[in-house]
Amino acid sequence: MSKKDYYDVLGVDRNASDQEIKKAFRRMAMKFHPDRNPDDKTSEDKFKEVNEAYEVLSDAQKKAAYDQYGHAGVDPNMGGGGGGFDGGFSDVFGDVFGDIFGGGGGGGRRSSVQRGADLRYTMDLSLEEAVRGIEKTIKVPTLVGCETCDGSGAKPGSSAKTCNTCGGMGQVRMQQGFFSVQQTCPTCRGEGKIISDPCNSCHGQGRVKKTKTLSVKIPAGVDTGDRIRLSGEGEAGSHGGPSGDLYVQVNVLEHPIFERDGRHLYCEVPISFVDAALGGELEVPTLDGRVKLKVPAETQTGKLFRLRGKGVAPVRGGGAGDLMVRVAVETPVKLTSRQKELLKEFQAATEEGSSNSKHSPKKHSFFDSVKKFFED
Repeated sequence: MSKKDYYDVLGVDRNASDQEIKKAFRRMAMKFHPDRNPDDKTSEDKFKEVNEAYEVLSDAQKKAAYDQYGHAGVDPNMGGGGGGFDGGFSDVFGDVFGDIFGGGGGGGRRSSVQRGADLRYTMDLSLEEAVRGIEKTIKVPTLVGCETCDGSGAKPGSSAKTCNTCGGMGQVRMQQGFFSVQQTCPTCRGEGKIISDPCNSCHGQGRVKKTKTLSVKIPAGVDTGDRIRLSGEGEAGSHGGPSGDLYVQVNVLEHPIFERDGRHLYCEVPISFVDAALGGELEVPTLDGRVKLKVPAETQTGKLFRLRGKGVAPVRGGGAGDLMVRVAVETPVKLTSRQKELLKEFQAATEEGSSNSKHSPKKHSFFDSVKKFFED
């Protein structure tokens, strides 16, 4: 056991965090690794010191004993609880660099049981369906557990055998100088078992393709972007693993009359210039039927009227929004000769004996502004 201060060996402060200690070890180990310094006894000894220091400082119990008692706290010959360093630094090195070379230093068996993949289904809804809620039937292509072999992948009456190459671990260890690299077993591909007599239905996969028919309840008030999760309705897991989930993504289609903005609905209603000038009643559509809307005299195009409570009740709670009705004054088209004469008489009557500003204040104000602009 080295008697050098472990903190000095790694070049860190005594208050260094676990991440700082690990980072320092990575840097020092790469610098002094024997494969990078062949036939250099000094680098090999330094590399052993670095690994010895890291083995102690990376273990909370050993580190606490070292901080309190120094080397005596981790020397097995002196009754320390740390166990000391026995020269097997490849395991310590593997803990830090295992992610680079595809294997960990723990040597544990890799489980072949895996959760199935999640699936997504996009459901198109009309505005009425989204606002009121609906129950729909969908068909989803997916992978389900094979009923013939009950998901094992082996022909009924047979079973998978332990892989002889990895001994059922799913991984094999390769020694490259001082490196000890753990890789996926090439024989069983990490499964740990070999199916010598595969199931005829799934060909050893344990899963088969199938189109499932599901009933989906869409709650009232959903909007584009909302998701509904159907737990366990995704792909079946491998080797008995749990199934994934199915996410139904809502997409509300455009409506010919209404436009939705959160809780509120908007619609545009055309109005004749006579009704706009004299006032009257409009028949306005809502999702619950038609209602009467009183339009005051001298209403201008673009005027917005609010019908409270005629919007959408959000799926996450809260009162229904409003229906906003925007009126658009429509200019008459395809006029007869008599109608044109009447309009000319109307125009002459509005201009006779009075200023245009009285009957068309916006027009008068606009052209006054234009005139002032050019004069300035």
